[in-house]
Amino acid sequence: MNKRLITTAVLLVFLALPVASHAGDTRIGGGATYWTSVDDLDWDGESFDKDGYSLLASYQYWEGLFGLELDCEFLPDRFGESAIAPQAWLLFGDMIYAGAGIGTTHTDGEWADDPFYALRAGLNLEILPHIYADINANYRFNDVADFDDKEHKIDTDTIFLGVALRISL
Repeated sequence: MNKRLITTAVLLVFLALPVASHAGDTRIGGGATYWTSVDDLDWDGESFDKDGYSLLASYQYWEGLFGLELDCEFLPDRFGESAIAPQAWLLFGDMIYAGAGIGTTHTDGEWADDPFYALRAGLNLEILPHIYADINANYRFNDVADFDDKEHKIDTDTIFLGVALRISL
């Protein structure tokens, strides 16, 4: 049920983009994040890296003080496995902004059973005309990592520090 709801919501947003792009500020770009889990990750003498980096492709739409962001994040070494994490954000603010997001994770050929939720605070800086630098901090919670053997699952909170460059269309 959750997968259908998320898929439907993402499809509706993409269908609305051509109409919405004429009214506000549409931005596309990419970026990178550094992430670290809040808890130490080890059991039975086996430990995992509790930090790493990710790359992302990003779309933002701003209308006044309200924004919508859609990202596709690639995590090349998320607790020992590569993952892709599509996510959607509702943002509020201007140069200084805050937001809430939802997403899911695709690891080892399977989608996560439950979505993750996240909070964000950031700075949106116009560094050149129509070019924006976004510096942000995210707190992702209810994030579950499944491993190949399916016997180990990590339920951990994660902090992300990110930067993105976007061009206003």
